[in-house]
Amino acid sequence: MKLDEAGSSTGSSTAAAFTGTEFRSIVRSGKWIAPTVGAASRYLQSHLVVLPASDANEFAEFCELNSAAFPILESGEAGSYIFQKLAAAIDIRTDVPSYSVYRCGELVDQPTDIIELWRDDLVAFCIGSNLSVGRRLVSSGISARQIKIGGNVPMYKTNINCEATERLSGPLVVNMRPVPMDAIAEVVRVTGGIPQANGSPIHTGAPEAIGIFDLSCPDFGASVEVLPGEVPVFWACGVTAQVIAMESKLDLMITESPGHMLVSDVLEAYVDRAFPAT
Repeated sequence: MKLDEAGSSTGSSTAAAFTGTEFRSIVRSGKWIAPTVGAASRYLQSHLVVLPASDANEFAEFCELNSAAFPILESGEAGSYIFQKLAAAIDIRTDVPSYSVYRCGELVDQPTDIIELWRDDLVAFCIGSNLSVGRRLVSSGISARQIKIGGNVPMYKTNINCEATERLSGPLVVNMRPVPMDAIAEVVRVTGGIPQANGSPIHTGAPEAIGIFDLSCPDFGASVEVLPGEVPVFWACGVTAQVIAMESKLDLMITESPGHMLVSDVLEAYVDRAFPAT
């Protein structure tokens, strides 16, 4: 399939039609470096967190304490980079369009693969993402305008602190969708049934109440205008991991670059069956 120089499909409908396997093959070849919003739209997308085994147990505890932002879909053993639950064979070293590498709290690189960085003591976690509910919202008659625009979703640091562990702490990051005022109840119903994909919104309207004072200036991603008759609705977001990496100054944490997700072979329509809520 032909791709443009920015790494996105020549047509959004073409990108949406990819299977998870097709899309990962394109990513692995280096031909897709754009955000994954709207790509392979039938399939579950997830965040990625990789860190040394010495930090893995505490990170798992942190995820449990902050499960709205960090629903774990799959985790590996130390040194294992092939995941089997999300797909027949995902190589988490190559199958994300862009990675972010943090050392001692500083973003030091954003490579398109982490083959040379891989070590036998690294442990990978795949974390559920709110991007995986787009088709359900559309099928419920709720416009997914960010997908039509084709850009990354806007993400913001908040004044809400995550539940801390001994070494891991920091503010919650949220993503935002503009939602028609008369559709809010339906959005809450639809997303509330999928805790594996961040679940219900944590906040509706009044962004300043959670420490966001300018929606046009997201901390990550691209801004999207809130039109008349719409309300900004906010979900807990796995990009919180990037902020935790910076705040907690771990020796090493590797994540996806914001909006550049891992695409699985799990159909989004069945994510709640593939990953039942615990």
